[in-house]
Amino acid sequence: MNSMATGIGVVVIGRNEGLRLERCLSSLVGVAQKAVYVDSGSTDGSVPMALKLGVEVVELDMTVPFTAARARNEGFACVRRLLPALLYVQFVDGDCEVVEGWLPRAQAFLDENPQVAVVCGRRRERFPQRSIYNLMCDLEWDTPLGETKACGGDALIRADAFATVSGFRPELIAGEEPELCLRLRANGWKVWRLDGDMTLHDAAMTRFGQWWWRTLRGGYAFAEGAFLHGNAPEQHWRRESRRAWFWGLGIPLATIIAGLMLGWLGLLLLLVYPLQVARLARRGDRTARENWLLAFFLVLGKFPELLGQVKFLLDRFGTGKSALIEYK
Repeated sequence: MNSMATGIGVVVIGRNEGLRLERCLSSLVGVAQKAVYVDSGSTDGSVPMALKLGVEVVELDMTVPFTAARARNEGFACVRRLLPALLYVQFVDGDCEVVEGWLPRAQAFLDENPQVAVVCGRRRERFPQRSIYNLMCDLEWDTPLGETKACGGDALIRADAFATVSGFRPELIAGEEPELCLRLRANGWKVWRLDGDMTLHDAAMTRFGQWWWRTLRGGYAFAEGAFLHGNAPEQHWRRESRRAWFWGLGIPLATIIAGLMLGWLGLLLLLVYPLQVARLARRGDRTARENWLLAFFLVLGKFPELLGQVKFLLDRFGTGKSALIEYK
C-alpha cells in the first residue's frame, strides 16, 4: 500500500452499504491523513464497523431532509475541524473502493497545477456484466479526459476552493457535483479528469425498477440544473432537458394529433423510436448485443427523465414537496 498522503482528508457518505462500505473504508486506512464517514441512518452496523476501523463518524440528523450534498458538506466541516492543515478532500460514495495509488497521484497533479480545483479519474463498475443496468453505469462514467466541465461523486478537491464557494448546494437532491463544478469554474478554477482508475463502484443494479428510478432522478437533476444555470453562457443541462421533453412528450403528443387527423396512419410517427434506437446502436463500439441494448435503454430512458422533469416542476412551482429519489 502507498504511504500516507498528508494534507488529505476523505469524506465517505453512505447508508446500509454493508460489505461495500467495509471495502471502501479499508481502502483508505493508512492512505489518507484523516477519514470521516457520514452515516444517514444505517441499521446494518455501518457505524460501529467504521469506528472499529478507526474512522471518524458523523451521524446525520435525519429529522432534517436528507441529501447527499448535505452529507458531504457536514463531512467536509468535520474533516476540516479535525485536520486544520487540510489541503485537499477526497469525496467518495460508500459503495466505492478507492484504487490503490489514486490519492498520491491526484495530490501530485493538484500540487503541480494550482489552477485546477477538482481532479477525478475513472470510476469503474465492479460487475459491469452482471446486468445491462450496471453496464450502463460503467459507460456513463467513461467521460473525456483532460479539462472537463464536471466530476461525479468521487473526486479530489482543493479544500480552500470548496470552502470559498460554500461547498455543495445542500438542497439539491441530485446533480450536486456538476453544479458545484459550474460555480468553481465561474470563479476561475478548472476541473480535470486523469487517465487512470480512481474508484471501483458496486451499483448492484439488477432490476428494471432500480434503473427507472435512477433515470427519473437524472431527469429531475437536468430540470433543476437548467432552472438554476440554464441561461447563457453555460446553458447548463438545457439540451438534456429539451431532449426529455421532445422524446418523452413531444413525439407522443404529435402522434395523438396525427392519429386524430390521419387515423391509423398517424401511428407511423411512432416509428421514430425504433429508428432512433437503430441509429444509436450503429454508432456503438461494443458488441452488437450491448450496442442494441444500450441504445434501447437510452431511448426508453427519455420517459422516466420526462417524469423527473415534471416532478421538479411540481416541487418547484406546485404543491409537491422535494424528497430524495432513491433507486437502491
